[in-house]
Amino acid sequence: MGTLEDMVIAACVLEMARERGPGKTLCPSEVARRLDPEDWEPLMPRVRLAAAKLAAERKVRVTQQGVEVDPLLVSGPFRIGVVAAE
Repeated sequence: MGTLEDMVIAACVLEMARERGPGKTLCPSEVARRLDPEDWEPLMPRVRLAAAKLAAERKVRVTQQGVEVDPLLVSGPFRIGVVAAE
């Protein structure tokens, strides 16, 4: 698939979170796999960074065991969910 631009990764994170809908979450690996099904693992740090930027913009929530976390600081698995419109 070649090198992906960070904007494309962020757009995919947001699109997938919106597809899932409010109250539902997705795993960052789902995003990486959609972008490159054959070689998705190297994309994980960039997906994490995109999730962090979107969370800072309050477009998504990043949680671990239901608690909101900073994806750049947390270790282990986390989930991404769209922020419900107010």
